[in-house]
Formats: sequence, C-alpha cells, structure tokens
Amino acid sequence: MAHEITINWIGDMAFDAKLPGGEITLDVDESVGGTGKGVRPKPLMLTALAGCTGMDVVSLMKKMRLKVDKFYVDVKADLTEEHPKHYKNVEVHYYFEGSDLDEKKLKKCVDLSYERYCGVIYMFKQFTEVKPFIHFNGN
Repeated sequence: MAHEITINWIGDMAFDAKLPGGEITLDVDESVGGTGKGVRPKPLMLTALAGCTGMDVVSLMKKMRLKVDKFYVDVKADLTEEHPKHYKNVEVHYYFEGSDLDEKKLKKCVDLSYERYCGVIYMFKQFTEVKPFIHFNGN
C-alpha cells in the first residue's frame, strides 16, 4: 500500500501538508526564516514514532483486556551537531497508571510493539539506537 503526501508552499518557510487523515502546517523557527506557526519536520518524526507505538500498545491492551486508567508515551532524542542533523539516542518512555495494572502483560504489549509491530521504530532503528523504558504509577 502506497502512501502519498503533498506539501504546498504558503510563504516564507511554511508549507501546508495534505496527508492521509488530515492536514497540517509545517514551519520553522523565526531564527531560520520561518514564522513559527507550524510544526517542525524533525519533531514530527518523533510524533510519528510515539503515535505508532502508542496505538500498537493500546490495540494490544484491548486484545488482552487490560485495565489502565491512564497511558501516555514520551519520546526524547538528541540531535547531532553536524549536518545533516538527525536524531540519535532515542528514548521511548511508556507511562501506565492505574490501581490494578498487570505489569507483566503491559510489558509484553510494549515489547511486541517495539520488537515486532511498530514500523516507525523499525525505521528509526536503521539509523540510531532506540531504547524503551516502562514506568508504572510514576516509577
């Protein structure tokens, strides 16, 4: 299945992007010629990673009928100093909160996404290290 996106230049450094499921505006900081009124391309990559693995985990939690009150994913990464600047040392933190968490099964959900299902993590692993971290009830 092919995906297609189209970006249309709207002035300065900004583009309107049309992609499957919606539209977004891309822009850069004023210090590099933009207006700062849109999302930045590189952080959007981290958003794709978080969204991909997060959706995997939720799907697996539903299949396993796991009870979780709150779940979120936090991705942290460093940019290289040299051009082309790219991400290195990517950390994916999974946070689960609830009064009756099945930690073993939730870890399995994360492991399956990380090792098997998340195509964005797979792509990131081609150029950098990606490390998962799991947190239960703030720990």
